[in-house]
Amino acid sequence: MAVSKSFLVSSKLETLLSNPNDPSPSPAPLIRIPTCPMNNNGSRRGLIQRARCEISSSKAASVSALEQLKTSAIDRYTKERSSIVVIGLNIHTAPVEMREKLAIPEAEWPRAITELCNLNHIEEAAVLSTCNRMEIYVLALSQHRGVKEVTEWMSKTSGIPVSDLCHHRFVMYDKDVTQHLFQVSAGLDSLVLGEGQILAQVKQVVNLGQGVNGFGRHISGLFKKAITAACSHEASAHASSSSARMLVVGAGKMGKLVIKHLVAKGCTKMVVVNRSEERVVAIRQEMPPGVEIVYKPFDEMLTCAGEADVVFTSTASESPLFLKEHVESLPPVADGRLFVDISVPRNVDSCVGELDSARVYNVDDLKEVVAANKEDRAKKAMEAQGIIAEESKQFEAWRDSLETVPTIKKLREYCERTRAGLVERFMSKHGDGMDKKTWKAVEDLTRSVVNKILHGPMQHLRCDGSDSRTLKETLENMQALNRMYGLDVELLEDKIRVKVEQK
Repeated sequence: MAVSKSFLVSSKLETLLSNPNDPSPSPAPLIRIPTCPMNNNGSRRGLIQRARCEISSSKAASVSALEQLKTSAIDRYTKERSSIVVIGLNIHTAPVEMREKLAIPEAEWPRAITELCNLNHIEEAAVLSTCNRMEIYVLALSQHRGVKEVTEWMSKTSGIPVSDLCHHRFVMYDKDVTQHLFQVSAGLDSLVLGEGQILAQVKQVVNLGQGVNGFGRHISGLFKKAITAACSHEASAHASSSSARMLVVGAGKMGKLVIKHLVAKGCTKMVVVNRSEERVVAIRQEMPPGVEIVYKPFDEMLTCAGEADVVFTSTASESPLFLKEHVESLPPVADGRLFVDISVPRNVDSCVGELDSARVYNVDDLKEVVAANKEDRAKKAMEAQGIIAEESKQFEAWRDSLETVPTIKKLREYCERTRAGLVERFMSKHGDGMDKKTWKAVEDLTRSVVNKILHGPMQHLRCDGSDSRTLKETLENMQALNRMYGLDVELLEDKIRVKVEQK
């Protein structure tokens, strides 16, 4: 008689689930997950043995993961693979007051990953928390339950009501998550299109995630592929900015922002003129390795300007620092020397713009420059989208190819259990007086037979994801084998066991 796929939970486990803190000693409970019986007399025994998942009574307080799984249809967890999900709030969806409460310092990211993976339906996790966004990336056993658990965790850590989070959050799944993170890493989702600081922050997610158990294969692979895609775009976009000779005059708040922006755009060397060296030293210490910032005193400003292609000014001086006669005497550069004056009052006299050897932009002019460059930025964004689409396709194919790994492992274990059981039964009847050499020969022969039989199925379960046709066939083969041998139930048991052990 066929048995439907459902959880049959022992009465003792029901007691543990309803009162997980009951300290009274008791034998370990069993969760029995029946499947369709095979066509031999030992089907009933096999039905019970194969579906056994023992949980020690010392972990009774940790079986809440099973409580939710046992009340759900088993097909949800065996026929649908785990989903990559992002739950986030950013500058486009939430006010700064809310983002401030949600922010998690970089030093706390590993702790957050561990806490997230302790949630019942979360297998892997990563945190991307910046001034403009707070995004949680997870691998979830269930999309709906995973989103619910992460949202409640965000509410608990920030003090923001779940209803408010739901109003401002965005949620994406699988391919949409891949596309989103790749765009974020390339700076295409930033307030300033194409800004490069976010890529450094995405790289930091990977750096801090190394060695953290919850930063697993799927999520780490997603972030690493996003970095590759962004670097491919950045290499072409920043080719020119890294070769220009830069001079920054003033190391105050605005000057520091200019320096950070130049570094994000690929500039690795610049000269900074300031009245005191202390501020320049402090800024230099904040820069990533490989960035060279050369300090020069104010009395060398004109000399430094003569050696620069681009000059940024951002001082509090009430009179112009660069007059027409000053700039006129500087050695010429190709395409004219560019002055970007973000000071109020202006540091570059308006008459400098009359010179053929100079181009001057002040705060008001920059607004027009932004508008004029909008079309160019949109064109570059389209070019980046092409790179992102190709990299996203490669990542999804790689992730699909990982689906067969657990089936390969379980199929080998199933065949080995069957082989070992048959050999043991044979030896109990005919093994008396058999020497060790013959015993070993029987073991070797049966293993060889199993390996020969498995060779074909294993060949059809292996795929690197590069060929979409082959990948589709491989996944179909995997699903067929899971059905034939009831491996989907064992795969679920493994997921349950991992969640219990994490507790």
